[in-house]
Amino acid sequence: MTFTLPELPYAYDALGPYMSKETLEFHHDKHHKAYVDTGNKLLEGTDLAGKSVEEIVKASYNTNQALFNNAGQHYNHIHFWQWMKPNGGGAIPGTLAKKIDEDLGGAEKFKADFIQAGVGQFGSGWAWLAVKDGKLAILKTPNGENPLVHGAKPILGVDVWEHSYYIDYRNRRPDYLKAFIENLVNWEHVEQMYGEATR
Repeated sequence: MTFTLPELPYAYDALGPYMSKETLEFHHDKHHKAYVDTGNKLLEGTDLAGKSVEEIVKASYNTNQALFNNAGQHYNHIHFWQWMKPNGGGAIPGTLAKKIDEDLGGAEKFKADFIQAGVGQFGSGWAWLAVKDGKLAILKTPNGENPLVHGAKPILGVDVWEHSYYIDYRNRRPDYLKAFIENLVNWEHVEQMYGEATR
């Protein structure tokens, strides 16, 4: 199974004013496409060709850096597009809200800590909400790394590479992160991934 670029689940202008059509065109059509194309070239002739994206990410970590960079970013972006929706944000669904209360001190504290993880990630990378050892955890990773390679299952992630926000927010990363968590998150999809991660 080679990597394929997924279609966006909404129109390019559907996430405005929080994420512009121009950002999505560059981010999806150029950056994500490059991870897919480069990843496919690096997969050719390896014993990982035909494996799932998750398997490729885990197997290439610390063994094939170039492949890992592209496979990791492909995995991250497949989900990133799904973690957003028009008119997103709002109330966190019940089961997940209860778990956030238990493990992370409630919705407001979680949102503040999630934003801080993104702000505090030096350079390019991601901030995450993940399930690790049955508990929710907020993590941050550099570059294309993700919680899969740290024994955790990501259920929400935000891209803090500059191409994700610079057109719309310039250097105001905290404003981008606040807009993401308050106005873009597709909590139904996060809840679905939480269910799968805890099965």
